[in-house]
Amino acid sequence: MNRRQFMGLMACVPLLNTKMFAYETIPPVLDTDIFTTKDEWKTLVSLRNRLNKVKNHIGYANFNVVPLDKVLVVAKSASRIGQFTKDELDFMDKLFYDDPTKYGFYGKKIIDYITYEIDEKDTVKIGSTGQYLFKGKPVEDYNRIIKDVGRDIVLTSGIRAIPKQISLYLDKIYSLDGNISGASKVIAPPAYTYHAIHDFDVGKKGLGAGNFTEEFAKTEEFKNLVKLNYVDIRYVVDNADGVIYEPWHIKVS
Repeated sequence: MNRRQFMGLMACVPLLNTKMFAYETIPPVLDTDIFTTKDEWKTLVSLRNRLNKVKNHIGYANFNVVPLDKVLVVAKSASRIGQFTKDELDFMDKLFYDDPTKYGFYGKKIIDYITYEIDEKDTVKIGSTGQYLFKGKPVEDYNRIIKDVGRDIVLTSGIRAIPKQISLYLDKIYSLDGNISGASKVIAPPAYTYHAIHDFDVGKKGLGAGNFTEEFAKTEEFKNLVKLNYVDIRYVVDNADGVIYEPWHIKVS
């Protein structure tokens, strides 16, 4: 967020809320972004396409929670998908196990192994969203938010297993023409997503893609959301992780 964007946001939020701001050291700005190599770009494209085929095969909702081992089995058993190549597997490993500080991401590592599995018994599917939440506090917080803010608040992204996060990360790198550093400022690298253990995203019904931009922070729903004493935003303005401001990302602690 640059100064002009920041001032524009503040003009729309006359009552400042401390939940929107970080009071930690701002991470350093790297001089040079890191891009995929020519060979990596080719692999990225094929890997992204194969993961999308798996998603279409098993369904959008299921893809949110399916572990990598099952993705590999599904791909191998479906001729129209085909098994993952060595280059694709190696590239997934790179994105998962790389030290992301070289890309400008300074968050905490959440998942140690790329084969991490989410137990279905610990999840709840949220109707009309295609999303899942973990049982316990995540579901409780979401239900309280619906009750306290209103039915125009909706779950936009819940549980993300590792394949889902890899897919989103690839999509962002692809949209930025191979800029891994740029992608890492917008979405957490696969091993670093809190969506794998409890966090979730919310938005306003009807806002569409604007729910994943600062447009959401201008809504009445957001202004009412941050007044709730049990709600915190994970990636506030100038957060120490090096991620853009995400007013939609609910921190579950």
